[in-house]
Amino acid sequence: MSTSTAEPKNNNQSNMEQEEQNPLIEFQSVLREAIDILNYSEETFNFLKEPMRFLEVTIPVRMDNGSIKVFKGYRAQHNDACGPTKGGIRFHQDVTADEVKALSGWMSMKCGINGLPYGGAKGGVVCNPLEMSLRELEALSRGYVRAVSQIVGPTKDIPAPDMYTNAQIMAWMLDEYDHIREFDNPSFITGKPIALGGSLGRETATSKGLLYILQLVSELKNIPIEGMRVIVQGFGNVGGYLAKYLHELGAKVVGVSDVLGGIYDENGLDIPYLLDRRDSYGVVSNLFDHTISNQELLEKECDVLVPAATGGQITKKNVGRLNCKIIVEAANGPTTKEGAQILKDRGILVVPDILANSGGVVVSYFEWCQNNQGYYWTVEEVDRKLKQKMNESFNKVYKTMKCYGVDMKVAAYIEGVRSIIEASRLRGWITV
Repeated sequence: MSTSTAEPKNNNQSNMEQEEQNPLIEFQSVLREAIDILNYSEETFNFLKEPMRFLEVTIPVRMDNGSIKVFKGYRAQHNDACGPTKGGIRFHQDVTADEVKALSGWMSMKCGINGLPYGGAKGGVVCNPLEMSLRELEALSRGYVRAVSQIVGPTKDIPAPDMYTNAQIMAWMLDEYDHIREFDNPSFITGKPIALGGSLGRETATSKGLLYILQLVSELKNIPIEGMRVIVQGFGNVGGYLAKYLHELGAKVVGVSDVLGGIYDENGLDIPYLLDRRDSYGVVSNLFDHTISNQELLEKECDVLVPAATGGQITKKNVGRLNCKIIVEAANGPTTKEGAQILKDRGILVVPDILANSGGVVVSYFEWCQNNQGYYWTVEEVDRKLKQKMNESFNKVYKTMKCYGVDMKVAAYIEGVRSIIEASRLRGWITV
């Protein structure tokens, strides 16, 4: 293991840096480029640059010490021209209105790329779940559903898990919604426990989708999975399962990290050992005396870098120090637009988040279909359909990249936006 000392988080970013990493500005910037390439009108950009609907709520929760704490929550619905909106709910202390708005736009792109009959949505609550008890989390989950219940539902807006939310939280939210509507409605929410109508394969869907994408990239770049050196920043559900699958296929996962720091071994880490000892939030670095910072981990030599933590990790300030051949974005918005341009100039292929991590929404769609049919698929059928969808989407985006001479992120936006614009035009909402 490396003996470097972890760096403290820098809380003194300038306003300019914060603005540069504003996810909504990042979304709008790439959206503008894609719309200009397609020669769509200015009104089309103005129509899609912000969510159609945005709700801000306050959620009072009685804490374990008897006090009442008021939490702020959000729900953004980007566009419902193609069908009901779809998107996760995250519990995190750094959630902002602009972040949720951007995430809803990215979800619209994911649905468009994969041909799903949805628009994008996203929700979030400003809180620190690591400091809350299970009872407090349940109260917050139920309170959030009560606050947004008028604009969500199986034919309106279907929530799902996201950062620091899981199947249990989805179960509480489903139960609360059923109490409000007074009937059982499993298709209201996805990512549920199997016993409540969840789909087999949903928990691992994002990681499986990433694996299928990485297998295609492996063939494209002639870097076999077996022996491939991979760094995974973020060791929660997505990063943990991906590391497990890669390890089982013979890849060398040389580095992983969590919110506290990273661990690195050029000979490859013992992934089963780490998975067995991480806590429920994916934290494992606290078991080691010598760790490195997340930033140092990003700059270590590898074949494939997988940012699977939070957004804004790869910027113009650190992109020149990256030492990888391929980046597969598992997190939402980990690379800024300026960082992506430098990576393109350096010849580093970046598979963008809206393609790479879309396996979660694909299998959420499968779950919704199963709930509506009352007929449930085997995990083999789910995985087969997921692989087929991810392969089709990757090949489509890669072909568009070559056709327009753009990077893969812009190509993904081009594919993602087409169906939304066509559906909006047919409804008479816009002209193009």
